[in-house]
Amino acid sequence: MKNWAKIDGALADHVDANWLRESAVKRRLREETSRMPRANMQISAHQGQQIGLLAHAIGARRAVEVGTFTGYSSLCIAETLPADGKLWCCDVSEEWTCIARRYWKEAGVEKRIELTIGPALGTLDWLLAQGLTGQLDLAFIDANKDDYDAYYERCLKLVRPGGLVLIDNVLWRGWIAEPAHVDADTKAIRALNAKLKADERVDLALFAVGDGMTCALKR
Repeated sequence: MKNWAKIDGALADHVDANWLRESAVKRRLREETSRMPRANMQISAHQGQQIGLLAHAIGARRAVEVGTFTGYSSLCIAETLPADGKLWCCDVSEEWTCIARRYWKEAGVEKRIELTIGPALGTLDWLLAQGLTGQLDLAFIDANKDDYDAYYERCLKLVRPGGLVLIDNVLWRGWIAEPAHVDADTKAIRALNAKLKADERVDLALFAVGDGMTCALKR
């Protein structure tokens, strides 16, 4: 069962050459973000491509993103939505999302995105209060880890049966498998991973891309 491929070196170059499709806009965004102090928060290009493919595969029209940073993942989602589609983005930083806004506009998707600056739990509760329970097609969670379970529960309410909840950083640099790591973030991810394994409300898969991404399909 333990047959996970290690992709680096020449094999990583082969993967980039044969699978990666990245627009010039997304490449410039990724390169600009790579020069920032918190650059490690950006998802990989392959992960963005995978998120976009999943959104397209389920015919997503409405989605929510918890944790936007400089906008790479939101750009990957928004460009797959129809012209009248909607992506609600939650973040706490005007500085980071100011960069995102520039690239959304350049890509021509800014009208599909509604950004709220503030704690994401409040935004998710507001969406539920607007009657959007079971109305969204996709949720992507990539924010502070200690609230992951709370984000998951709210996003699961928001997505429809057959919709997807994607959760980033579920491998957490390998720390979740190291008993010595007992910080709050690591413990929160471990707990959510165990909960998802037993959660009969969803079908489950792990994508070993980036820092690990859980894909939960709502039954």
